[in-house]
Amino acid sequence: MTDAAIRLLLADDHPVVRAGLRAVLETEPGLVVVAEAATAEDAVARAAEGDIDVVLMDLRFGKGMGGAEATARITARPGAPRVLIVTTYDSDADTLPAIEAGATGYLLKDAPPEDLAAAVRTAAAGRTTLAPTVADRLMNRLRAPGTALTRRETEVLALVADGLSNQAIGHRLHLTEGTVKSHLARIYAKLGVDSRTAAVATATSLGLIRR
Repeated sequence: MTDAAIRLLLADDHPVVRAGLRAVLETEPGLVVVAEAATAEDAVARAAEGDIDVVLMDLRFGKGMGGAEATARITARPGAPRVLIVTTYDSDADTLPAIEAGATGYLLKDAPPEDLAAAVRTAAAGRTTLAPTVADRLMNRLRAPGTALTRRETEVLALVADGLSNQAIGHRLHLTEGTVKSHLARIYAKLGVDSRTAAVATATSLGLIRR
């Protein structure tokens, strides 16, 4: 290992995925996997030790903290490593919170090995790599901001899709029932619909929420 090597932390709850990432990355010159984490909490703690340049972060872990929250905690520290999201999920409900949390890049697990290695090097240099489907979604949101849901609206609608009542959604998100209704009214207006069912169907077809 040379001083110029890019030091990596692999954060994923599946051992097979971590082994696959390690196998791909360690064949690349100048990339060294120095640690692995099976939970988001472990990733946050390990990233804080100061010897990591890039964290490869999954978005969903079995229990506890998710990848977006872990990304926010890691990137909030001074001198933090870069975070490259590597996941199977590309809906707005996944990509936007991760990018808002400070992720430098967003790649899908089906990316070719050479793309993964290039994305790691790009992230280490502080530049952004986005999977093509993710980049397309972000561009579409910028072109048509009127249909873009806020993070909170996305959370509300995802819970509607799960079958929760306004009262249950309010309890889950620590909002009043009236606030939930206000969010739904704005969601209906943005999506051009007039019912919960239509809102869920439209948002799912647009990739705004996942089903």
